[in-house]
Amino acid sequence: MGIIATYEIKHTDHIERVAEKIAHELTVGTWTELNHLEQYQLQAFRGEVIATSQQETTSRFSIRYPLHNVTPDFSSILTTTFGKLSLDPNVQLVDLSLPEELAPDFPGAAFGVEGVRDILRVHDRPLAMSIFKGVIGRDLDFLATQLRDQFAGGIDLVKDDEILYDNPLTPSLERARIGSSIIQEHKELTGRSVLYAVTLSGPVFTLRDQAKRLIEAGATALLFNVYTYGLDALRELAKDSEIHVPILAHPAFAGALTGSIRHSLLFGKLIRLAGADLTLFPSPYGSLSTPKDETQQIQTYATESHWTKPILAVPSAGIHPGLVPDLIRDFGTDVVINAGGGIHGHPDGAAAGARAFRQAIDQAIGKTSETDALSTALDAWGAR
Repeated sequence: MGIIATYEIKHTDHIERVAEKIAHELTVGTWTELNHLEQYQLQAFRGEVIATSQQETTSRFSIRYPLHNVTPDFSSILTTTFGKLSLDPNVQLVDLSLPEELAPDFPGAAFGVEGVRDILRVHDRPLAMSIFKGVIGRDLDFLATQLRDQFAGGIDLVKDDEILYDNPLTPSLERARIGSSIIQEHKELTGRSVLYAVTLSGPVFTLRDQAKRLIEAGATALLFNVYTYGLDALRELAKDSEIHVPILAHPAFAGALTGSIRHSLLFGKLIRLAGADLTLFPSPYGSLSTPKDETQQIQTYATESHWTKPILAVPSAGIHPGLVPDLIRDFGTDVVINAGGGIHGHPDGAAAGARAFRQAIDQAIGKTSETDALSTALDAWGAR
């Protein structure tokens, strides 16, 4: 039993020897030779190569690391399995598997797919999410109007733009209070439950208290830029029973890591282990596209059988209503259709943009609905 890391390397010659050398250096090795007694004493801590394979231009190998080499946190595990090796531009971390012995330390999402659906009372279709856009430099009245418009069009979740941190014009606590009021107003008017994710920000040691302040002020969900704060920060927030709202993990800054760590691991498996309820990542269709095979693997990692709850995939960036059939075909119905410009850029405004997405979802799953807003969106952006 141990932690298994799989790597891909731009190297095809003598891969078994290369893998053994890396396993040795990442665990018990030094640049000088140890005496025989020291080598014998360290055998229980040595990494073990358990698989190798070769392609035309690359090779893969897997190393098992003894569990007693690490402490049960992301910092220790990632440093052990990929710390100094990440500095080699020829090597990429492809996969990382933790044994179930670590389940108490990595309990995963508090809500997951079913928990979020239960809050929203939506179990029969993909969820629809929108993003605040053009809010930087605007006041709280503008934000309130945008929020009402998006909910009015049938959106299930609205999230802050990831760059909308705490600021004098739209302070985070005030955004939470206004959001709570509008959510209550919307429920009384329509009977629908909705969520608004406020950006959780601040110095890392204040995040826990800030999250609780936001929840006390009325925040119904939190947006968290996980790769600027760290996976362990997300894990601690998700494990805290007093932070009892869904957490959306945003991939901001993760592009700095995708050259060394596979997209599917960054946005799928690691985010699920860290405890996010929803994972946002670039879709395979937009200007910041993720390779399609990688997005499929993200969905697999997000939903496959595991000790943690399955979580919701949120393929994002460049999404417009014409892409909804592709999203449902590629990700199934346990997916969040997420848009910013595709809602706010609708010729008839944000409420119509939100309606267009709901109409596209209904059409894609065979439900009858009006198509007025959808037709206008398709005229503007096309069917694909």
